[in-house]
Amino acid sequence: MICAHDNSMSYEIFRKRLAALRAALAAEGLAGFLQPRADEHLGEYVPPAAERLAWLSGFTGSAGLACVLAERAAVFIDGRYTLQAAAETDPTLWERHHITETPPPAWLAAEAPPGGRIGYDPWLISEEQLQRFRCAGLTMVAIANPIDALWQDRPAPPRAPALPHDLAFAGRSAAEKQAEIAALLREAGEDAAVLSDPAAINWLFNLRGDDVPFTPVALGFALQHADGRSELFMAPEKLPPATRAALGPAVTIAEPAALPAALAALTGRRVRVDPGASPVWFAERLREAGATVSFAADPCQLPKARKNETEQNGARAAHKRDGLALCRFLHHMSAHGAAETEISAASRLRAWRAEGQHFRDESFPAITAAGPDGAIIHYRVSAESDRRIGPDTVYLIDSGAQYLDATTDVTRTLWIGPGAPPPVLRDRFTRVLGGHIALATAVFPQGVAGPHLDAFARRALWEVGLDYDHGTGHGVGSYLSVHEGPAGISRAARPVALAPGMILSNEPGFYAPGEYGIRLENLLLVRPAPEASESRPFLRFETLTLAPFDRALIDPALLTPAEHRWLDAYHASVLAELGPDLPPPARAWLTGACVPLV
Repeated sequence: MICAHDNSMSYEIFRKRLAALRAALAAEGLAGFLQPRADEHLGEYVPPAAERLAWLSGFTGSAGLACVLAERAAVFIDGRYTLQAAAETDPTLWERHHITETPPPAWLAAEAPPGGRIGYDPWLISEEQLQRFRCAGLTMVAIANPIDALWQDRPAPPRAPALPHDLAFAGRSAAEKQAEIAALLREAGEDAAVLSDPAAINWLFNLRGDDVPFTPVALGFALQHADGRSELFMAPEKLPPATRAALGPAVTIAEPAALPAALAALTGRRVRVDPGASPVWFAERLREAGATVSFAADPCQLPKARKNETEQNGARAAHKRDGLALCRFLHHMSAHGAAETEISAASRLRAWRAEGQHFRDESFPAITAAGPDGAIIHYRVSAESDRRIGPDTVYLIDSGAQYLDATTDVTRTLWIGPGAPPPVLRDRFTRVLGGHIALATAVFPQGVAGPHLDAFARRALWEVGLDYDHGTGHGVGSYLSVHEGPAGISRAARPVALAPGMILSNEPGFYAPGEYGIRLENLLLVRPAPEASESRPFLRFETLTLAPFDRALIDPALLTPAEHRWLDAYHASVLAELGPDLPPPARAWLTGACVPLV
């Protein structure tokens, strides 16, 4: 992956790039320009050719936005990246703002010259995002991205092959899925839907690829028609004969360059476009063609999120393999953690995962953070920042894997001795654990959404005036994106009702800047609950992740009897599931790690 920021690079490089962009904007009569951290699919993980924000500013986080004016420029990030943005961007060039506390439209409306024209790339911003700027009174102008002309050594677009995803892992044929989506469109009175999300497209056509780091998708676009026809727009060299055969004659294949003509052919039709997840380019082209744009969520989102029985069983199997690797890693760290560095520790865990059946890659770059690095919520270690873990240190490891049958994501926070952890650290850890247990044990009526449950995980921290600046849970795909919509557990999440088959993370945390970070994450499967009434069914969570929590950091006095029982039962299940398949030394360690609390 291209990484625009390197500690060995002078900020002078970014100064020149920013000056070149300003000159290009002035030549076009533009007062400013928006550069999101996005590609043409508006996804979280993007190919190197789409790392425009990193090229321009040096900021390499997975979410952010730059606003560039003639005299001022700002990078907007959320709480996960506050410290990272401060470390990676030149403060003489870039203001840094929390994207919620200082919304970019409000900043631009206040700082841009009155009536100034603000350029945007219509492939990199959604209809919803664009409307926020227009509603702020800004004059927005669609332009070709000027960075593309300035970035002389820009990498080529990815061209990895798209490969069939076997029915043994997918659980449903592509034809079944296409028929389901077509029926949803007919029910909504729509003639077709634009699909720009690679995860949705790969799910719909039972494809997987290697175009994006850590997310096994082949990039392309699609149109699903209400009459059952499917059109896939993908570079022909990405579709080998076996893949074309698997797609079958019912799928029309064309190059992405054919998209304008395909949209123009929808004159008079009602076409669904996701207003928050599709580039505004699609809506603009459809309006020009005389089509009626129906703004609604990607029709694949909910069916994809509700894992079928095959995918649920695959998740259980993959988490057992993942748990075996994790336990071998945790056993190693209990004895040798102080001698490891952040990079070497994460490399060991990856190597153990790679021994598991169906392993393909990590599901995101591991967040491996010792001491103060753990307080950087999305810390990414580099060769320059690689820290020796050392004794009497808090170590946080947030990592996951892509297996053919599932995607995993797990976080554990460890105390690397030999000394005893400070009481205040045990207090914070136990409160985070209490929040984790509260969410894991929640029973709720069908129709409840993630934002309704977020406070469960925060209550123990709120009781003493503490909190954390990130969501509590995100959806997870099935050998797809580790961050999957539409449901999430967060105050900021959309109120999408949780439904059986969804897999979400449970990851409350606490962060002491300059000292340490704590995060405890398992994945949860939404299932029907026995508690129900005649009028409404109830739901609960099944915990999929199998790995013990560090007993050295737990203060049993802070846990309720019910929390004690849950933790003892969870550890007993971890031991029963994993113990028989671990080598004797790791099995002995796990036995000790899973004994009941006293």
